[in-house]
Amino acid sequence: MEFPALPSTNLFALELLSKSKPTEGTVISVSYQTDGRGQIGSKWLGEPGKNIALSVILYPFFLKAVQQFSLSQAIALGVRDWAQAILEKPVHLKWPNDLYIGDRKAGGILIQNSIMGASLQSSVVGIGVNVNQDSFDQTLPNPTSLKIEAGGREFDLEMLKNLLFQHLEQRYLQLKTGLFDTLAADYRDCLYGLGNSKLFQRQDDTTFRGVITGTTPSGLLCILGEDGKEATFDLKAVRLVLESR
Repeated sequence: MEFPALPSTNLFALELLSKSKPTEGTVISVSYQTDGRGQIGSKWLGEPGKNIALSVILYPFFLKAVQQFSLSQAIALGVRDWAQAILEKPVHLKWPNDLYIGDRKAGGILIQNSIMGASLQSSVVGIGVNVNQDSFDQTLPNPTSLKIEAGGREFDLEMLKNLLFQHLEQRYLQLKTGLFDTLAADYRDCLYGLGNSKLFQRQDDTTFRGVITGTTPSGLLCILGEDGKEATFDLKAVRLVLESR
């Protein structure tokens, strides 16, 4: 489904699911998303007709609710594989699922799951990627786009979307066949900041330095502190502070 504008492709997909059962893999794509959302209520802004903003409806009923993070890893890796293939340069994932090229953010993912009993029933996978936009709101800390990273090259959005779906399907099939360890290892290998000393901010605004060592199966971030002790954090408990260079 293609629309010129919607407040949120995820919201549209959720409303669709509340009234019917669309075919798995149904895509809601939009040229301009007027009220896009990211993690923890953050906004996702983009110029009309220049970027990818879409949602995919999935039915990962083969996953238990405690395995939600494996779905997040598979989707994030699919997007990362796609961007790396296009740019032919290293692309990383900032925990839990932001797309990073160097120290700049090119995209993000928001997955909203419906759970029944102990299993997932449906998932709405929202994906937003800056593609042909080359100027951004100055309040954004570190935005970039595929065009900027490709030296000013303009991309065909429809072609890119079709390629994206191929990469997403490959990773989703890995998930379906139970390759959880493979997904976890690949996700860890491309984690932004892995093994490097970084500055983090806690919920109470205090900061500390630490080294990202990976994630737990449930999706908590593992950080080795300067005191030699490793601790785990959920998304609301800590954030990585971008340091000027």
